This record gives sequence, C-alpha cells and structure tokens, in this order.
Amino acid sequence: MPDISVLLPCYNASETLEETLISLQKQTHPDFEVICVDDGSTDDTTDLLKDWCRDDPRFINIHIDHSGVIEAANTGLSFCRGEIVVRMDADDRCHPDRIKLQREYLLKNPEVAVVGSLVKGFPAEQIGEGFQLYYDWLNSLISHEDITREIFVESPIANPCAAFRRSWIQELGGYQDHGWPEDYDLWLRFYLAGARFAKIPEVLLEWREHPGRLTHQDSRYSVENFLRAKAHYIAKGPAGERDAVFVWGAGMTGRRLSKHLVREGLPLAAFVEVDQKKIGNTRRGKPIIGVPYLMGEWAKFKNPILLTAVRARSAAPLIKSALDELGLVEGQDWWRAA
Repeated sequence: MPDISVLLPCYNASETLEETLISLQKQTHPDFEVICVDDGSTDDTTDLLKDWCRDDPRFINIHIDHSGVIEAANTGLSFCRGEIVVRMDADDRCHPDRIKLQREYLLKNPEVAVVGSLVKGFPAEQIGEGFQLYYDWLNSLISHEDITREIFVESPIANPCAAFRRSWIQELGGYQDHGWPEDYDLWLRFYLAGARFAKIPEVLLEWREHPGRLTHQDSRYSVENFLRAKAHYIAKGPAGERDAVFVWGAGMTGRRLSKHLVREGLPLAAFVEVDQKKIGNTRRGKPIIGVPYLMGEWAKFKNPILLTAVRARSAAPLIKSALDELGLVEGQDWWRAA
C-alpha cells in the first residue's frame, strides 16, 4: 500500500493534463498512487486518463458525473489510501523531487499537518503584475509563524503545492462549499484547529496561469467572497471573544470588510485613518479617528482587537511600525486582514 496519494481532480483538461501526468510519472520517489477524478469531462480527458491508467498501474481513474471541483476532490479523498495526500491540479507541473521532499519533511516533522512549497507561475507571458506580486508574497511565507501571521491577508498556500496528512483533512470534514474559495476555507479550518504549517523553500510546483483558471471563472473567488471568508473565520478565531473591533482603513477594503464583520455579529467600535479628509467622519455609524486617538478609544474596552484593511502592500510596514510604537502586538492585539 503506498504511503503517498496524489489527489488530482480533472475536468476538460486535455490540453494540459499530459504535462501534469508526465511530471508525476517522473517523480524520483516511485511508491505513490495518483487518484485521477474525471469530473464528467466532455473533451478528450476521459480517453487520456484511460490510456494512462492502463499503462501505469499507479494511476487510478475515477469517473463521476460533473459535480464541480469540491465534490471531485472529496470523491478522490475517499479513494486515497496513503496517509499523506499530495494535492495537484490538472494544468500544473511539479518538480521531480516534489513527492520525495514533501514526504521526507512530513515523516521527519510529525507535528506538521500541511507542508507546501515555493511556486513559480508559467508561461511567463501570461503572468501579470498582480499575480507576480501574489507569487512573491506566497514565496515569502515559509515558516508556520509566517503563514499564520498573514493567513487573513490571502490564501497563504497554493492549493496544488500542498501535501497534508489524510487524517487531518478527514477530521475536518474534507473540502467544503461555503460560497468562497474551498482551498482558502480549508487552510483557515486547519488553522483554527491548531494545525502547524510549513513550506519547503524550493520551487516544487509550476503553477499555470491561463484565462480558464477557476480563480478567473468562478464567482467563489471574487474579492467579496474572500472578504466573507476572512470575516467568518476571524469571528470564529481571533475576534471571537473580543468586546470591540477596530478597523484600520476606512477606504473601500475597510468598508467592505467591516460589513461582513458586522454580519458575523462582531462589535465594531471605530475606524482608524491617516487620511485627514476621512478623519472626523463616520462609517457604518462608527467614528473615523486618527492614529493619535486610537489608544484613548482602545482603553475603553477590556479586550479589543484591531484589523488592518489597507490593500496597498507598501502601507503594511508603515502600519506595523505605528502599531509597534503604540505597544500593540501583532497576532495578539492586531491582525492583517488585507
């Protein structure tokens, strides 16, 4: 019985699937199975998978009626026999040592539930500035502390680069559909359950960028739905026992995030701003205050929390510096949420 199962949902992926399968076949660790879940494809994916599974017994083809990536992934999980599950998408490529290195890491570090890797986008001509900034941010988060510190900023692990323990995801109920990205939802549930994360500081996954990616096609991946996910798990996690929530940023991101925080039942207290044009006004019936007035308002509550909601990445170190000077501790008193 293999100790590694590769989980590979496939839907109308005939143009890219062979590259993916070849990159798996070339793995230097030979003892693994690939659970290929054909999600009711209507192109040549079905025939391609049948040929591969006939020629290499490590590749197992599961065919289901078209149900979407969440149902396909959960179906695949039910067939995985390995204690370690390596996630893969049908349009990406992985390094020959990927399975070997992630397996070795999880065996040597039994306290770690999820190990990812660095990623590289391809083809180069398809990578826009926004995605490159996201790749750079992803690749800056290596340790458990890095990943959890910024887990409410964006999804900190690229789903197809992850390897995780099957027992953990089974206990958490597999992938779930809440109307927002299922992979981000999974990492947030791992986080709230106390899981430890890590990344191997090497590029083990080449992540294909193309117009057909779910991130471009599926409304679950909209900015609004990312904010819904953040607010939901912030309310279940770090803000759950707080008696006041301060939001740094009264611009578009702060307004949208605060809407979902209020819907989750959190006690919004005030917005913090550096823009003099906004200070003195209100948002959602709460005051917009300047930084010098924050601690005076903060002292009115027993257990407040502050969330930063400014999308400009250049603002993050400036906000951190200001909060450090005020004696507020990241991950205890405040969290980045954008």
